[in-house]
Amino acid sequence: MADYLDNVGKYPVLSRSKPGEIAAAFADDAPREGRALEELLVEFEEKILPGVTHWNHPAFFAYFAITGSRAGVVGEMLSAALNLNGMLWKTSPAVTELEMTVLEWLRKAMGLPDGLFGIINDTASINSYLALAAAREATGFNIRELGMTGRELPQMRVYCSDQSHSSIEKAALALGFGARGVRKILADEAFRMDVSALNHAIEEDIAAGVRPVAVSCTVGTTSTASVDPVAEIAAITRRHGIWLHVDGAYAGPATIHPRFRWIWNGIEHADSIVVNPHKWLFTPVDCSVLYTKRPDMLKETFSLVPDYLKTSESEVINYMDYGLQLGRRFRALKLWLVLSHYGTARLGDVIASHVDLAEGLARHITATSGYELAAPQSFSVVVFRKVVKRADGDVDEDASERANEALMIAINESGRAFVSQTRLRGKYVLRVAIGNGATTHEHVDRLKEFIR
Repeated sequence: MADYLDNVGKYPVLSRSKPGEIAAAFADDAPREGRALEELLVEFEEKILPGVTHWNHPAFFAYFAITGSRAGVVGEMLSAALNLNGMLWKTSPAVTELEMTVLEWLRKAMGLPDGLFGIINDTASINSYLALAAAREATGFNIRELGMTGRELPQMRVYCSDQSHSSIEKAALALGFGARGVRKILADEAFRMDVSALNHAIEEDIAAGVRPVAVSCTVGTTSTASVDPVAEIAAITRRHGIWLHVDGAYAGPATIHPRFRWIWNGIEHADSIVVNPHKWLFTPVDCSVLYTKRPDMLKETFSLVPDYLKTSESEVINYMDYGLQLGRRFRALKLWLVLSHYGTARLGDVIASHVDLAEGLARHITATSGYELAAPQSFSVVVFRKVVKRADGDVDEDASERANEALMIAINESGRAFVSQTRLRGKYVLRVAIGNGATTHEHVDRLKEFIR
């Protein structure tokens, strides 16, 4: 493992395997007789490693990074060796109390308000689901007891921008709001939620008998890393008594550096906040944190204690009461090791260096003829495209799309970098997200060689 982490840069970032190739390398049935681990590790290198896309590669720019680190890997190893279930304080006090401790450390390091309750789950998708479930219970419709069928309920609605992560819509579907229960607010020219459009939508819905449940805003959207104006949105949710959820899965950890703490303007009004240490805090996947000032609603929504799980320790936190899962991995251990080994100052400096690299890439694109930024550069995300013009000087959108698709294929097939694509206002654009702890200007310079 140490050798892999030291030498991951020697591999092509994107796997060159073809569909079905990895599966075809294995037998149809499990072996009846066991084999030596040494032999299996050789087989791992020969059969499995070629099918790996290397998320730990310093030139992995395609999606938000889920970069591991040595300290984080050690944490995963220790957690696996201990093999604990932290559903109750009693089932392993260290699991519960270390989780409480490191989440308080992280809260302070990011400059979040006092008094927040924190819980670690696997991903932001699950944490947003839990937050919206609590918001649903906070409506007073007593969904826990009476359910959502067999009685007359108004249409309930969640609001988010058209740039929000798809997990918000998935959570709404799973919670029974339906596709009609999500109203997407058009973003402004900088791809932030349009506050006036949000206010109009809420007032229109209330007049039509719709019950607003929650507004989900994002600090660091997936396509462009845009930051919704939390304070302005909070003014609307407070006026109407609506739950405010803030998705800071990507950019939230950046606030460990004071340079980026401005994104929390108005955060004291949020009912729930999600941040992902496994995205930009060098903690191996999975590790997502949900903070809320309404843990009572989480517990009211999810607490269900059968006789065989009842305990006499009334003064402790039993994390199983605040979500769906009984089985809970010791995720706090790797986060504790990362924070303790690197320290908040060093972690913040690495994050700031990623933003500096992104700013340099954006300047290169702006200065290169035939290329343009497709959105304002934000945090470590750069969205751009190659522009093909017709003889009359107008942009040929079809030709531009083909050119950008070809450029992406060339970059990714080279093995020297891995980028992704998205669409903004219907235009096909390329997206670069810098987030690996080992990324330097040399890796970004290799990418620049394709943009000329």
